[in-house]
Amino acid sequence: MVTIRWKTGLVLFWALSAVVGAPQLVAQQDSAAEATQQRLDDLDQQIKVLSRRWELYQDSVINAAKSRPSVTAGATGFQLKSADGNFVLKLRGYLQADARVYLSDDAQVLTNDLLLRRVRPILEGTVYKYYDFRIMPDFAGAAPTIFDAYFEARFKPEFAVRAGKYKPALGLERYQSATDVKFIERGLPTNLVPSRDVGLQVAGDLAGGILNYNAALFDGVPDLASGLNDVADGKDLVGRLFVVPFAKKADNPPVDLGFGIAASTGDELGNITTTALPSYRSPGQATVFRYLTSTTTPITGTVIADGRRERIIPQAYLNKGPLGLLAEYAISRQEVARDTGVTRTTEKLEHKAWQVEGSLFLTGERNSFKSVTPKKQFDPFAGGWGAFELVARYGELDFDDDAFPIYASPTASVTEEKAWAVGLNWHLGRNVKLMFNYEQTQFEGGATTGDRPDEKFFATRFQTSF
Repeated sequence: MVTIRWKTGLVLFWALSAVVGAPQLVAQQDSAAEATQQRLDDLDQQIKVLSRRWELYQDSVINAAKSRPSVTAGATGFQLKSADGNFVLKLRGYLQADARVYLSDDAQVLTNDLLLRRVRPILEGTVYKYYDFRIMPDFAGAAPTIFDAYFEARFKPEFAVRAGKYKPALGLERYQSATDVKFIERGLPTNLVPSRDVGLQVAGDLAGGILNYNAALFDGVPDLASGLNDVADGKDLVGRLFVVPFAKKADNPPVDLGFGIAASTGDELGNITTTALPSYRSPGQATVFRYLTSTTTPITGTVIADGRRERIIPQAYLNKGPLGLLAEYAISRQEVARDTGVTRTTEKLEHKAWQVEGSLFLTGERNSFKSVTPKKQFDPFAGGWGAFELVARYGELDFDDDAFPIYASPTASVTEEKAWAVGLNWHLGRNVKLMFNYEQTQFEGGATTGDRPDEKFFATRFQTSF
């Protein structure tokens, strides 16, 4: 009985203790819950702060990347470009090292030679998005020469303005870059167009690139010349229209076709010191025609430019798959005068030249007016041997018969050149090329008795560009 009462009392005590301590326990639990919630709130706030800071950091990284200029290097050269693309600086260039051998040159008129044909760094750039410039010197000659130095404003594809020294848009093969030509030396029609001149030009592409036009005013330099300062007040007007029918299908044209016509006209007046007349070369770069001067003939009197000079050059190229063709015809007319001190004679002379050039990629690359990238770069360890291109051409250059003997000596200057050439171009990569050419030229006149001996010219070239 006592035991039951004791157990009952203990239960009552526990129950009473629970009733008395419950409010305190609840208070303690509420306090702990509030502390936990506060910590959770603090952690949530810290997470939000850290998340915002991360967003701000990411934005700053993105903004920094957007404002940071980019630097690239590749097959097309080295480039520094502002983040907005409005300012660009490019460093490019090319080098051509040649070997020349003249066969059957018993008189040793020409020298077998190893030479640097062209050493040309190129600096190009864009400022304020629309304005380009180009500077290209050449260090291969006896003294450095500036070949290109011009500024161009590209307002839209249909209209651009260029000023400075550059190639007049006349000869088609001359217009090709020296890195893109199929032969080591350009063909005979290039004799009848200038190399570089100083002038002002407007040009553009119309109808989505189908029609290209050039219209320019130049100082006016003789054929083959690269001018800097004019020798007379007369200027040359130069114009060119060129059609590329499938320009809008550039990715997959049925054929790569281009054809057009270029012309120039202007007055040129030379003097005894500066005749403003050219001399002309063979494919092997030997001088084969020059006008008479008082120092080159026993007959007194120097021939000078004395009036209107006109050029007209129809031209075309066609590329279909691995096959490529280029053709052009050039006419150069010049009024000349010769004063012997006793008599003065004048004449308008007309020289004419033409050529047809063909090439075939044995390795199947698609032919182009510009350089071709091989399907497989030269890498014998990976089974790549580059691209192989066979080339051939034939051309003629006819000097006006009225030039002889009053304005040119028939025993020193030829009356006609006929040249044929074959070659192999090995494109190791887009930027490296080996060239092998053989060219034979037959002359009429140009020797003391009869014809100048045939020129048999073998040449090789190593070219690298970037």
